[in-house]
Amino acid sequence: MSVRLKLTLSYAGFLMVASALLLAAVWVFLLRYVPDGTNTPGMFGPSRSDLERAFVPKAAAGLAFLLVFGLVGGWMLAGRMLAPLTRITHATRLATNGSLSHRIDLEGRKDEFRELADAFDTMLAKLEAQVAEQQRFAANASHELRTPLAITQTLLDVARNDPDGDTRELVDRLHHVNTRAIDLTEALLLLSRADRRSFIREAVDLSLMAEEATETLLPLAEERGVTIETSGDITPTIGSDTLLLQLTTNLVHNAIVHNLPDQGTVWVTTGVHERTAVLSVENTGRALSPQLISTLVEPFQRGGNRTRSEHTGVGLGLAIVKSITEAHGGTLTLAPRPSGGLRVDVRLPAVPPRAG
Repeated sequence: MSVRLKLTLSYAGFLMVASALLLAAVWVFLLRYVPDGTNTPGMFGPSRSDLERAFVPKAAAGLAFLLVFGLVGGWMLAGRMLAPLTRITHATRLATNGSLSHRIDLEGRKDEFRELADAFDTMLAKLEAQVAEQQRFAANASHELRTPLAITQTLLDVARNDPDGDTRELVDRLHHVNTRAIDLTEALLLLSRADRRSFIREAVDLSLMAEEATETLLPLAEERGVTIETSGDITPTIGSDTLLLQLTTNLVHNAIVHNLPDQGTVWVTTGVHERTAVLSVENTGRALSPQLISTLVEPFQRGGNRTRSEHTGVGLGLAIVKSITEAHGGTLTLAPRPSGGLRVDVRLPAVPPRAG
């Protein structure tokens, strides 16, 4: 049976039970006190049997009417009450068929159905945004992976048409293109791993992550004339040692590459503030607009231009940072510096101090 039919039968059954109880009360508390005959001389009145003959048919007719009334009224009332559920079911079927742009937009009072519809609309909005982001990511990833493959194909075609060409130069160029394709593939795998949150959590000190990333990237900073300054206290948190090191390395690398042409500076600081482990990376550079900064965490975004250089990266640095931060239950904040450059703050849950 449908829910509407169940509710209808429930309404009608309740009405019949209530009516039967009312009639039984009339019988028990009224008719039982009427004598079964008139024994008083000179007085005339209906006896109990007379009242029973008059009462029982009318009571049966009244019960029959109440049954029909309960079924019809219950059917209409159940339909009215279940109308919002019908709209929610319709929206669910549309979403199942791939239409995520549809919204229920249920009006009326704030009841359980309204809360369910609003929650469903919120879920559809998030799903639509995630699907759109995944589609953009797939399109960009396809484009980025196709580029090194196309370059490799072109180099091989040139070499085949010119057998007497410089083989060593060809090998060097193929090695560079292949290295870039490998870096992009590894970045995509790392991003997928962070999104799945498939990693072992352990105690990690962000200050040690900052020191290790700085030492690793120091040759690149010296090559570009960038000074790195690190400061901060022990900053314990819980997470993946590998992923958090990758997060820190990406931030420092991004701060070095997107800096002033000469005499640039990168500041890396760590600390615990209000039970939150904070990693901050700042760098000098050109002025950035808030509109541009809002797009930097999207995959394959490289600031204001997409010109590649040897150390530009594959455009997934901040996207990976965002995914790793969210996988660790943290927040990522990007803000322009007044004098130019960018400030990035990563806030993760800090390890509570041990008792004793």
